[in-house]
Amino acid sequence: MSVEEGTHTLPDGTELYTKTWKVSLWSCIEPGWGRTFKTPKDRGNSGGTALVLSDIHSFLLSLTSQPNVPLFLMGHSMGGGEVLNYVLHPDSPYTKSATRPQLAGVMTYSPLIALDPATRPMALTVILGRLVARILPKWQRHSPLDPKLVCRDETVVADYAADELCHDIGTLEQLAGMLDRGLWLEKVEVEDLGDGKKLLPMWFGHGDADRITSWDATKKLAGVLGVKGEDVTFQSYEGAYHRAHMDPGEIRERFVKDVADWVLKRAPASEAVAE
Repeated sequence: MSVEEGTHTLPDGTELYTKTWKVSLWSCIEPGWGRTFKTPKDRGNSGGTALVLSDIHSFLLSLTSQPNVPLFLMGHSMGGGEVLNYVLHPDSPYTKSATRPQLAGVMTYSPLIALDPATRPMALTVILGRLVARILPKWQRHSPLDPKLVCRDETVVADYAADELCHDIGTLEQLAGMLDRGLWLEKVEVEDLGDGKKLLPMWFGHGDADRITSWDATKKLAGVLGVKGEDVTFQSYEGAYHRAHMDPGEIRERFVKDVADWVLKRAPASEAVAE
């Protein structure tokens, strides 16, 4: 498999760092994170929810369409919460725009719907942060995660702790938007999604020992979305931490198989292009 690095230019001129695994997998890093941010003042500066969702929309529309090749969207952690808001929220460009990507399904694992009590900030901190964010939206705040909560694999933990791109810095505007997106997902009911609206097939994965994002919140949302008999799968991984895809041993292998099996069952056209 060949890998190609590149950029995607957003409407405002911001360049997102992208990586393509030819020809089946694309990824992008939103503004303020990974290799997309250019200078220290850009760290965590991904903007409010409206901008975050429009950036996702822009990236998806940039992908070269291929006949008979279904497109699946996947997000992890904060990205998982963003993906869910993108396809579910009534104000999202995916919902409102006449031009939108033809998605075959959505996958999200360890999504930030709610933070686990082990990492959840105090209520007073959140309240004060929201107030200051109205005055100084670009003010940066260091909100470090305990690397030991990321994964049970000690090598992964060491790499995370040493990675300068995992800076744990967000602007007050970005942090407030992240929490707001989670709050909306926590409270969402089927009737909030529009009468008669058919949901995309959805896969949720979460380790039940995750102490960064809430396993309970993910299970609850999957249950709410599955009430209408929609194609919704919730997969729990016993003992797995936040990065279930990097969990040591059998969990890691099962995670990959679960994702692959779910996609292939919903992508019969892929057999025709694989010949």
